[in-house]
Amino acid sequence: MPIRTILRFPDARLQKPAAPVERFDADLAALATDLLDTMRAAPGIGITAPHIGVLQRLTVIELDAASGVRTYVNPRIIRSSTETISHVEGSVSMPGITEDVVRPRAIRVRYQTLSGDTLEEDADGLLCICLQHEIDQLDGTFWLQRLSRLKRDRAIKRFARQEKAG
Repeated sequence: MPIRTILRFPDARLQKPAAPVERFDADLAALATDLLDTMRAAPGIGITAPHIGVLQRLTVIELDAASGVRTYVNPRIIRSSTETISHVEGSVSMPGITEDVVRPRAIRVRYQTLSGDTLEEDADGLLCICLQHEIDQLDGTFWLQRLSRLKRDRAIKRFARQEKAG
């Protein structure tokens, strides 16, 4: 499948909520494959359909080869722990820029498979962080919005300098 073009910050589509997937067909499976190939080429460990300009609630995550590829259709967090964790995050839409983001330590997610089956999953560790990051993106919340204004402004300036030098 083709590697798609990843939208770059500050593209306005990165801050638009994605529509729920309603058709579970070959086109959806092909989109998931394109996302995986695009994410691997970036490289990254998570990507959403909005990252490639498709405003649908689909994300693909591959933390490492051992854990395999995980595909989530219409994911939403249904429970979050009150305990938090800080982790370094970035985005395939803003390569080279990272910052610490504070998020709940554990979550429970309800989602659908590519065939439309509804499942629930508990997540902690890196999977928990990645799921929250990608679900934020599906909700139209770019990861920078989780930072303090000072950290966000610094990250944007670093990215602008990097893009100009680039």
